[in-house]
Amino acid sequence: MRFERIRFSEAMPQDVWLDLYIADPLPGYVRPAVLILPGGGYAFVCAEREGEPIAHGFLARGFNAFVLHYSVAKTRVHPAQLQQASLAMAYLRDHADDFGIDPERVFTVGFSAGGHLAGMLATMWHRREAWQDVGLPFEKNRPTGAALIYPVVSGDAAVAHEDSFRNLLGNAAPTEEEKRAVSLEKQADEHAVPLFLFHTSDDASVDVRNSLLLAAAYRSLKKPFELHVLPHGRHGLATGDEITNGGSTEGFDVRAKHWIDAAAYWMKTLKTEE
Repeated sequence: MRFERIRFSEAMPQDVWLDLYIADPLPGYVRPAVLILPGGGYAFVCAEREGEPIAHGFLARGFNAFVLHYSVAKTRVHPAQLQQASLAMAYLRDHADDFGIDPERVFTVGFSAGGHLAGMLATMWHRREAWQDVGLPFEKNRPTGAALIYPVVSGDAAVAHEDSFRNLLGNAAPTEEEKRAVSLEKQADEHAVPLFLFHTSDDASVDVRNSLLLAAAYRSLKKPFELHVLPHGRHGLATGDEITNGGSTEGFDVRAKHWIDAAAYWMKTLKTEE
């Protein structure tokens, strides 16, 4: 296995890098890829729980994995994170031969606020600020699909994880218009890519209605999605086992650890012409 930590663009600030987890090549097999975006409320990047363990999980399921450390803590504000994720996606495609990946099957996986960033890439990749303003060809940053795991989605006051929006927008009191502009369910349109959504119904930090609102928006658009909601599991469950949860699975639905199997199957069987 090959591991590297790289600065994937000379234009990237020092707080942005990409960790590469690349399996040894197998004759006749080209791996799909996942760009992993850990959570942390746009205040920090929770890579120790939602980065490397997730990368190893996808490696074991036949993928090569890449973990993006993006700007947080108001050091840079929207659309900087969307641009960083876009440039990372393009970098993976540009180096597909070196990384042993299929450039037509590059997915993004995001958790909590990282799920919001993955969702922005899924629904807003075609916006000028996401590609043209950073010198990318059109569609180079478009993910094949996106898996959003207990994601922040909506700035609606009834369901919003307010701290994530404050950090993303660099504003202690963002306006409704500002939050609407980064609310995924309101920004999704005909360009949105297929989604896999996983949440727990008793998530006390990011209300499950975030995922439900986005699923409803996709249904209205007749865009493909897969939605999994389990009854129990605290926010940030990551791999859903003792590896990322302090040696315990107490309080989890026993099925929580299987989201990664379902997501990997969804990615491998997704029809790319969708």
